Amino acid sequence: MKMFSSSGRRIGFGSMQHTGPGHWAAPDNPEQAMQVLRDAVDAGVTHIDTADAYGPFTAEKYIRKALRPYPEGLVIATKGGLTRQGPNQWSPCGQPNYLRQCVEMSLRRLQVERIDLYYLHRIDPAVPLEDQLGVLRDMQAEGKIHHVGLSKVTVEQLRTASELVDVAAVQNKYNVANQTSEDVLRHCEATGISFVPYAPLATGRLAEPRSVLHELAAEYGATPAQLALAWLLHRSPVAAPIPGTGSSTRLYENLAAEQISLTTEAMTAIELAATGQKPEGGQNESQALL
Repeated sequence: MKMFSSSGRRIGFGSMQHTGPGHWAAPDNPEQAMQVLRDAVDAGVTHIDTADAYGPFTAEKYIRKALRPYPEGLVIATKGGLTRQGPNQWSPCGQPNYLRQCVEMSLRRLQVERIDLYYLHRIDPAVPLEDQLGVLRDMQAEGKIHHVGLSKVTVEQLRTASELVDVAAVQNKYNVANQTSEDVLRHCEATGISFVPYAPLATGRLAEPRSVLHELAAEYGATPAQLALAWLLHRSPVAAPIPGTGSSTRLYENLAAEQISLTTEAMTAIELAATGQKPEGGQNESQALL
């Protein structure tokens, strides 16, 4: 993998929830949001994911206030290329001058000289991809971006982009209940690109006490969220999920998923449960955790 080594935790932290309803404005309790960030880093998290569109401009600010001076080895990934018109409203803008402004402003908000990983948040179909990635490649050469990533892309787009820039990471929606990006994951695996599944818990639906995984989780002595995250970690060695939460208790529960080992049979059982099915013959201890 290019971005996230095996020496640190594979589970990162997503900051999208560090905003108000509709991912707009500030969270209800900024101090608690910042404490969760501190607790994540204290617990060994080395990958914090954010974007200028979260708030907008809100999550980056709280990351700076909570964590600066940043500990050595912490990767802060941010994104640009989406504009906000209100709660739950997002529109792409890939104009090179705008993307350059996005990078410069993220540098200022995070108070860093170089962004560890910078994603093009969305490909703008109205702007040539070469122009969009060209400005990020230029800023990489200027020392303002270390690694370049892409978000919500197809395999074809990824292949085209890889001819224009060295793609270090891809962030697509992917979880046990939504595997539509399976081909992108496998392409990343084959080419050594880190795959960062966003919505790893299906925006919280897989973490609910009565989620589709709750019966299986009870048999395994785990939470539904832990099973969903463990499944992702076992799915591919390049997968680096970024669950977000506003609770330190839930944070620690999520991180504990790294300690869960799953058999092939358990992986299948989790996939079937996520689609409302049950394995033939039911579940037994030999099919559960190792």
